Amino acid sequence: MTETAEPQQENPLLEGLGLRRAPDPCALVIFGASGDLTRRKLFPALYSLAMRHMLPERFAVVGVARSEETDDEFRERMKEAVQEFGRDQFKEDVWDWLAEGMRYVSTDFADEGGEDRVVEALNELDEQRGTAGNRVYYLAVPPDAIATLIQEIGERRSTEGWTRVIVEKPFGRDLTSAQALNVEIGRHFDESEIFRIDHYLGKETVQNLLALRFANGIFEPIWNRQFVDHVQITVAESIGIEGRSGFYEQAGAIRDVFQNHLLQLVALTAMEPPIDFTADSVRNEKVKVLRALHTPGPKHVVRGQYGRGFVEGVEVPGYREEEGVAPDSLTETYVAAKLYVDNWRWADTPFYVRAGKRLARRETTIAIEFKRAPHPPFEITDDEGLRPNVLVCHIQPDEGVSLEFAAKMPGQGMTLRTVHMDFLYGGAFRTGIPEAYERLLLDCFLGDTTLFTRADEVEEQWSLVDAMVAFWKRDKPTFPNYAAGTWGPAAADDLTRRDGRTWRRR
Repeated sequence: MTETAEPQQENPLLEGLGLRRAPDPCALVIFGASGDLTRRKLFPALYSLAMRHMLPERFAVVGVARSEETDDEFRERMKEAVQEFGRDQFKEDVWDWLAEGMRYVSTDFADEGGEDRVVEALNELDEQRGTAGNRVYYLAVPPDAIATLIQEIGERRSTEGWTRVIVEKPFGRDLTSAQALNVEIGRHFDESEIFRIDHYLGKETVQNLLALRFANGIFEPIWNRQFVDHVQITVAESIGIEGRSGFYEQAGAIRDVFQNHLLQLVALTAMEPPIDFTADSVRNEKVKVLRALHTPGPKHVVRGQYGRGFVEGVEVPGYREEEGVAPDSLTETYVAAKLYVDNWRWADTPFYVRAGKRLARRETTIAIEFKRAPHPPFEITDDEGLRPNVLVCHIQPDEGVSLEFAAKMPGQGMTLRTVHMDFLYGGAFRTGIPEAYERLLLDCFLGDTTLFTRADEVEEQWSLVDAMVAFWKRDKPTFPNYAAGTWGPAAADDLTRRDGRTWRRR
C-alpha cells in the first residue's frame, strides 16, 4: 500500500465505532482457505477493514488448505474474490498493502509436517511484518477436522504474544460431541481465547436489538408478559441448499439454523438487562434464557421438507431432487416450534419460531405483538380496523425497525387503519452497513468475546435441540410436505391457529 493508504495512528473511525484502541499487531491463519467462506466473506471483510484503516498496521494472513497453490496464486484468487464479493470500491493500493503480508501453505490438516510449515511461515512474518508472535487461528473447516487442528495448534502455540482461535459453526453435532469438543479446546486454550462464531451476532440489526431495548425508556417497561401477547421470530431463506448436500444431509434445518442463529435471537429478545456491556455480563443473561426454555412437546414442533415449486417465478427442484440428496431423505429443511421461557418476565408468553429453506422470500424478523387495547372508547365496525400493535425488528434484508399502530383515517366517523412508523438503516445513516464478519473479525483482533458464544451457551442450545430431535426418532414423516416458494407446511399454520393467532406474512 502507498503511504497515503497506510493505517494511521490516530483514527477517528475507531472512535466512531466506540473503540478505545487499535488492535495489536497479529497474524491471521485461515484453515480452509480454499473454501467459499474465505472467498465470499473473510477476505472481503478483511479488505473492508483495511480500507477503513481498522486492521493493525503490522498484520499478516496465512492461508492453509489441501489444494496446491503458490503465494502469488493465492493472492490473485483472493483479489478476484474481493473484487466480486466486496462491498467497497476496489483500490489497488489498499489491496497491495494487504497482499504484501499474505502467505499460503498447502497441507493436510492432520499432517504434522504441514503444521510445522505453518509455524515457519508465521515466524518469518513475525520478522518481516512485526506481528510480535500474536496469532488468530480461524478454523473454517469441516467439524471432524476441528479437534485435530486444536491439538496441533495447542501443541505449537507460541510462547510469545497471545493466541486466539475462532471456530465456525456447527460446534459439534449434538450435546455429547459439543461437550467433548469443549473439553478438547479447554486443554489448550482459556475460554477468553476461544471465539465460537455465529455470524448472526455480528449483524448490525441484531446488535441494535439491545440498543432498542436497553437505551430507550419507552420499550423496556412494556417488554414483558403483561403487555406482550406473543413473539414471532422468522429466519426464512428463498434459496435451497446451494450444493451443500454433504453437509445439509447431516445437519438439516435444526442444526444448520435453529440450534445457533434462531436460538440466539430468542435469547437476545428475552434476556434481562445486563449490568454492563462486558462479554460475561451479556452472555450470562443469554444463558439464563436458554436454561429457562421449556422443551416443546411433539405437538408444539413442526418439521418440513420442500418439494418442487416456484420461487420468484422460477421453477425449482424439490429437496430430494437436489444433487447428492437421497431420493428418500428424511432431512428437514423447515422447523417451526412454540417455545416458552419459564421465568418471571415471560411466563405463559409463547415464542413462535420458524426457520426454513425455499420459502416465499428471504426474511429474518423479530416481531413483538402487544396485547389488544382492553376497551376502545369507540365502536369498531371493521375487525381489521384495530389490529394489535406490533414492533418488528427487520434483521435482513431491509434492515430497520417498524412500529404498527392504529390511526384514524381522514373524513367523517371513526374509521381506523393500521399504519407504520419505519426506521431504515440506509435512510437514517446514509452509509453502508458493515458485513457481520467485519465486526466479528475486528472484535477477535481486539480480544472482545461479547458477540461470540460461550461453552455453557452452546451446550444449553444443544440440550434443547437434542430433546426435540429425540421425538423425531419415533415417527416417519411424510415428505415433501410443502412446495418451494410457500411459507412452509400446513401444520405450521396450525401451530399458531390453535392459539387463535397467525404467522405474519409481510
